[in-house]
Amino acid sequence: HLQREEVWDYPLPALREGLINAICHRDYAAPMATQIRIYDDQLIIWNPGSLPQNLHLDDLRKRHQSVLRNKLIGSIFYDAGLVEKWGSGTNRIIEECKKLGLPEPEWREQQGLILSLRKDRFTEDILMEQDLNDRQLQAIAFVKRKRKITNQEYQELVGVKKRTASDDLRELEEKNIFERVGSTGKGTYYKLKGR
Repeated sequence: HLQREEVWDYPLPALREGLINAICHRDYAAPMATQIRIYDDQLIIWNPGSLPQNLHLDDLRKRHQSVLRNKLIGSIFYDAGLVEKWGSGTNRIIEECKKLGLPEPEWREQQGLILSLRKDRFTEDILMEQDLNDRQLQAIAFVKRKRKITNQEYQELVGVKKRTASDDLRELEEKNIFERVGSTGKGTYYKLKGR
């Protein structure tokens, strides 16, 4: 019999990690509550409290020293097995989003710390509205897995000549699905726009 497969808009491990970070690192002296906001195109976790002075937003994208604001809460999460290694949660969020071909998460400071997880704007439903041919849909699926495609790879993937490949790829560019990296020649490839 057929079984329904749940497909989430956001990777659950990334969402869990974002919530754990919010609970462990929030400023509990601040009168505001941690907020989770769900929009059509993104999910935002807003947390009172700024980053510690020696930590910058760019540091969240690489392995960094964790500065635990709430040691008791942090140790409870650690003992429960919900925290693997201090300072690795933000990297895990990035990796989980990449695994699903989603845009990288963004952190910004705005009267607190904001984590923004963005939805896949290249879902099957959305792409079906774009009037694309099967070859182009195949190429999009390929790029979601491999991150990029060259004209030559496109020709081999869908079995067309260079001219057809160029036309198809140009149309994907015009529809703001692909963006070309490089101007001409062997180094040129296409990736999903905004990724």
